[in-house]
Amino acid sequence: MNLRVLFHNNCFDGACSASVFTRFHRECIGTATEYSYGGLMHRAGGLFDEGEFSGDENAIVDFKYSTSPRVTWWFDHHQSAFLSEDDHRHFLRGQEDGSQSKRKFFDPYYTSCTGFIADVGHEKFGWDISKLKELIYWANIVDGAKYESARSAVEMAEPAMKLTMVIESSSDATLIPRMIPLLTEMPLQEVLDQPFVKVLLEPLMERHLAAIELIRERATSEKGVITFDIMDQPTEGYSKFIPYYLHPEGVYNIGLSRSSFRTKVSVGTSPWTTLPVARLANLAEICERYGGGGHARVGAISFPPNHEDEARKVAAEVIAELRARY
Repeated sequence: MNLRVLFHNNCFDGACSASVFTRFHRECIGTATEYSYGGLMHRAGGLFDEGEFSGDENAIVDFKYSTSPRVTWWFDHHQSAFLSEDDHRHFLRGQEDGSQSKRKFFDPYYTSCTGFIADVGHEKFGWDISKLKELIYWANIVDGAKYESARSAVEMAEPAMKLTMVIESSSDATLIPRMIPLLTEMPLQEVLDQPFVKVLLEPLMERHLAAIELIRERATSEKGVITFDIMDQPTEGYSKFIPYYLHPEGVYNIGLSRSSFRTKVSVGTSPWTTLPVARLANLAEICERYGGGGHARVGAISFPPNHEDEARKVAAEVIAELRARY
């Protein structure tokens, strides 16, 4: 039997979640003879193509809920996990009648989906997760933005941070699926040292340094909100901590960027802000109003490629709302 694992693409937690789920399923369920992987991205319009559910069984991890009967496993921790109220009700019915209570799991209070899958496996299936400590630790650091400082996040001294850069920057559909099985089988430094990963580091570090300089040129900070527009410089990703590295006084940052498949408004809260939590905006709720979503402290809104004017209009509204709160 082939089990297809669909994961949040270009995301460290997404890749780690796929790896942890694979090992959990192999050791605790044991019905699959083969695992295959596919990355899912937040796009304008529909997020799922039924053709993506091509396995004998299909799992989604670290990504939104699908009502497709072909999806047999689901784990997510995002506040914006459901595309609609009907989707949420579909999930709840499966929990209430017991048909999906041991196959589909949701908890928006978890820092990382990696940690969530590991805990579910341990608590509900008796799975030994003692060998996953390093991976869970770094998935929580990366996805929860729990870095010691903006400097440590941007200067990327740790293997996990370099792997995050590789994963977030990759446009090669085969790269992350090659990495996924390794993430739960070897230390992160060994994954980084694999020749097919190591060869990418030097050019990516050069691109990372160029992104710092580009955002330095474009970013401004006013009333606690950092803003920048790099849509004329298409990019497949940049470190979301660069704005706080350059403007440590900022509470929020709104970035406009464009890649090969979308125009994006990225919205974030500084992990190092000293403002009380009660004063901080729920960014997932703001993004949901425009068809996006995420977590309370970080979110995004996606538009089709070349919809720059629409993205700028939405970004201006979000910027005004956040500045008014400061």
